[in-house]
Amino acid sequence: MSTLTFSFNAVAPIILTIFIGYFLQKIKLVPEEFWAQANKIVFNLAIPSYLFYCVYNIESFDYINWKLTLIAATLVIVICILATIFFYIYTKDRGKRGVLIQCAFRSNYAIIGIPLARAMGGESVMGTAAVMSAIGIPTFNMLAVIVLTIHSYDNSGKKISILSILKSICKNPLIIGCFLGLVCLCLRDYVPFTIKDNVPFLYETVKDMGNLATPLALLVLGGRFKISAVKELARDISLGVLWRLVITPACCLVALILLSKYGVVNVTAGDFPAFIGFYGSPVAVSSAIMAESMNCHGELSRQLVIWCNVVSIFTVFALIVIFKGLGFI
Repeated sequence: MSTLTFSFNAVAPIILTIFIGYFLQKIKLVPEEFWAQANKIVFNLAIPSYLFYCVYNIESFDYINWKLTLIAATLVIVICILATIFFYIYTKDRGKRGVLIQCAFRSNYAIIGIPLARAMGGESVMGTAAVMSAIGIPTFNMLAVIVLTIHSYDNSGKKISILSILKSICKNPLIIGCFLGLVCLCLRDYVPFTIKDNVPFLYETVKDMGNLATPLALLVLGGRFKISAVKELARDISLGVLWRLVITPACCLVALILLSKYGVVNVTAGDFPAFIGFYGSPVAVSSAIMAESMNCHGELSRQLVIWCNVVSIFTVFALIVIFKGLGFI
């Protein structure tokens, strides 16, 4: 029961904040135009600041198990490929397809996955968890830009070149935030100057802008949520939730167990909580903001964020119980 309570407490604030946004929409406290403008602020400023802050604050690359980390990231790419094949067969609606593929591989690791890993494994697991954020955040965002660019309604009927995808990657605010964070992180040990210590006012500003990302994004999701769309999108929502919370974690965690069993990589019980958080968390809040900003199916992406969080209360509980019973936690 304590595990179920933890699962509930992990996602309840997200669901409640979305509900507050929905309530504000219903009482018309702010005009309808506010939500679209707030969406732009989140996409272009708040989330990039948050990603920069997360990457910049990684302690060091010195103790990274690169083999394990790269295999974990490769599994995300494999899921992306499998989901692409599946959803190409499932639907011809390119905007829906892009949103569903993104949902399959992109977890809310930074906000839910890392706290979940800490709750399961204590402070001893935080080294692996931090390393996974260093490789996971750029991987998730890079794949998301590629998938959403290819499936954008803007590109319907157009031939998409590798150059156009590279341009989208280079211009994407989230990628820019990750890249700048990585640059500052790599230079930190080689220059006698850090943003945190030498320009604290800039560091605190970036931190504050990053702290704005999640609550504002959730309010926007609630403010633009339409209950009437649930029935119309029920099948799409069900498949998206199934991939994100069941198929992806099951495939990736079993793959890691098998790879460890056959000596390809060493995954310890101390590492496993980080991987449950990495693969088993609900879809990232920023996925909906990003999908709409890149002109994919915005309504479906919002529905997936909400329903993935609701259902994850039970799936996270199930993952913990199963893998604890198997001796991996």
